[in-house]
Amino acid sequence: MEVDDRDFINTPPMKTVRFGGTVANTLAKLKLGDTSDYELIKHQLSDPDIKDGQIINWLQEFRTCVTQLGKDHEQLIYVVLKLPWLGRSPAVVEEYLAFLSNLVSAQTVYLRPCLKMVISNFMPKRIRIQDGNVDISDSDDEDENLPRTFDQCHQALQLIARYVPSTSRFLTPILSEKFPFVQKSSRTLECYVHNLLRVTVYIPALRRDLLELIISKMLTLDVSAPRSEIEDMEGAAQQDASGDSRDDCLFNMDEEEESLSRPVDGAVMVHPVAERLDTLMRVLLAYIKDICHVNGSLDIEKAKALYRDLLSVFDKVVLPTHGSCHVQYCMFYLCSFRLGLAEAFLDHLWKQLQSPSQPPILRQAAAGYMGSFMARAKFLPVSTVKACLDLLVPWLHLYIDSQDSGSRAFCDVNLHSPFYTACQAVFYTLIFRHNAILEGNMKKGLAYLQSLNLERIVMCQLNPLRVCLPAVTNMFAAITRKYQLVFCYTIIERNNRQLLPVVRSSMGGNCVSTNTNPLDTFFPFDPYLLKSSGKLIEPIYQVWEEPSECMMDLPKKEVRKGSMEEEDDFLHGGTPHGDTIVGMTPGSYDSHLHSPRSVGSPPISFLQRPF
Repeated sequence: MEVDDRDFINTPPMKTVRFGGTVANTLAKLKLGDTSDYELIKHQLSDPDIKDGQIINWLQEFRTCVTQLGKDHEQLIYVVLKLPWLGRSPAVVEEYLAFLSNLVSAQTVYLRPCLKMVISNFMPKRIRIQDGNVDISDSDDEDENLPRTFDQCHQALQLIARYVPSTSRFLTPILSEKFPFVQKSSRTLECYVHNLLRVTVYIPALRRDLLELIISKMLTLDVSAPRSEIEDMEGAAQQDASGDSRDDCLFNMDEEEESLSRPVDGAVMVHPVAERLDTLMRVLLAYIKDICHVNGSLDIEKAKALYRDLLSVFDKVVLPTHGSCHVQYCMFYLCSFRLGLAEAFLDHLWKQLQSPSQPPILRQAAAGYMGSFMARAKFLPVSTVKACLDLLVPWLHLYIDSQDSGSRAFCDVNLHSPFYTACQAVFYTLIFRHNAILEGNMKKGLAYLQSLNLERIVMCQLNPLRVCLPAVTNMFAAITRKYQLVFCYTIIERNNRQLLPVVRSSMGGNCVSTNTNPLDTFFPFDPYLLKSSGKLIEPIYQVWEEPSECMMDLPKKEVRKGSMEEEDDFLHGGTPHGDTIVGMTPGSYDSHLHSPRSVGSPPISFLQRPF
């Protein structure tokens, strides 16, 4: 006859066979130097076949004398913390949670061990597989009880946080310490990141720190999987249409069992690092969506709060990292929820670019993000793009004014890198957005483009066409020639006719050849390659549409025929993606909040629309 769990909870635990005295008597003997019963209790608690009733009896005894369990009894406490309570009967779980609450309340010295015990269960248990004479060990457990186990862990963590208000101060370092190595399986990383994000829901004070921790780990994966490697491996592999994949909405606060489901749609990456990153990006993007939406509708206050946290992390770890391909799309995705968020992001990047107090490398990165975002964000209306151009282009003209009559009026990447990157951002944006500007009213659109006075920028002594990426230069030249805005080919040919196609460097040493991309160009929103998480990006992403009129003006290697569904290859083969390490640039990442404006720069508060 089966026994209902509720009946079990309401009945006292059965008497069980056990040796030695009570816990209280054992502690009394220990004070007198008798350790026999103490060792016996430790041995019995360590029994791998310990029964539910035994666990409950032990825990009830420990609770009656918890005030006596000081630092001298840490060996015994560590044995109790290793008891297999997760996944046991509700009575065991309830009794264990009560014990944890009493312990951390009476003996705060055990707070860290208790936290470590709970957090160590944020991943599937390690399993061992015998392969010949080799033991293969990993934590790739497909236990269907994992959601329930994780629920119990979070219940324990919430109880501890309730009884010890300082819990959050100790929690972040432990969560960082316990973070699995990025070489671990996708499943292990998925579970751990999922659980870290759950912590931010009931301990919101930790959200910014935990997002920084998660995104930093994801950046390590991102720069370890260069775009070229992913493309080569995916192109060479023969995908099995019946392969494994995951549901788009992995992270759902209300349906934890669904959130830990396994892939079903076959979108598995061949590149192993890219597959792990795809898993984590799916978790992070689903979390962003769930936090910002309530009952399917956007909660703008929650979205703004999350935007502020993500922007802080972006400034600290994402913006200074060169060569990441995918992690930055968390900002791209969040900004798609509301135009005000996108405009606030552009305004923030603009402030970074035009602030002389920022390191040049960060100003360059900000310009790259600004241009790439304007070009690729399908959700940006042309009015916002023009508002940004109305900031960037006058700033370029003012910069030219300040340099043309001075001693530094020559082409030098080291002296003028923010200027050149801003020029390239303008050229890149116009390549992608000129059709939208001209649509509807061609005459009005042409008048606007003419008002930008692009010819002066192209013809200035700083010679930006010589520094910008050749693919951008050639396409910009073709488009501006078509609409008779500026004729770039005279300058391009003059640059090419020089004996050595080099750019002067004020740092001394040899000159730098233009085909090495002296700007170290980085287009952060180049096409998204991760398959599963990419399904959330695809609807909001502007792919490159090759204008047939401009084909003749591109180098042959830049032109490939294909349908819109094929790879976006505008810059195919033209953008180096850096080394496979996270490169952090020192500097003040908060100074933009208080830094003065550049002398003579245009107003920065162009975004007046409320969120």
